[in-house]
Amino acid sequence: MQRSGLRCYSSGVDDAGIREILQASPTVAVLGIHQEPEKAAFYVPEYLHDEGYRVIGVNPMFAGQTLFGEAVRSTLAEIREPVDLVDVFRRPEHIPDHVEDILAMKPRPKVVWFQLGIRNDDAAKILEAAGITVIQNRCTLADHQRLHIGAPVRP
Repeated sequence: MQRSGLRCYSSGVDDAGIREILQASPTVAVLGIHQEPEKAAFYVPEYLHDEGYRVIGVNPMFAGQTLFGEAVRSTLAEIREPVDLVDVFRRPEHIPDHVEDILAMKPRPKVVWFQLGIRNDDAAKILEAAGITVIQNRCTLADHQRLHIGAPVRP
């Protein structure tokens, strides 16, 4: 489905919805975070952190290291606090491996965002059936800049 240039599975999210999501998601878990500055899985979360988001990295290769003021976790299951948005930097074929962990999060995230170039309609169907908004093939950094959003709103 495509609306207003936004590609997503079925959530029908337009620019106003993207703005609302990014403004109302101060805590972001980044699945597949990286420590190399030239990789999108580093510079996108770095940008979000610099804009005022709390970024919790998830990548077993970097578990225990500190990125953006937070210890990197091995899995989503290790995150014990509420997460508003899961930002996914994993190849599409690896996303199904994480669906169960996402659904087990307490509380569940409101949004799962598959970064630019990442699309998995089967995983999106499962997540959306559980009440989670899924954004596919979009870049949080690009949308944040394009919509001039600024810092997220904290409850």
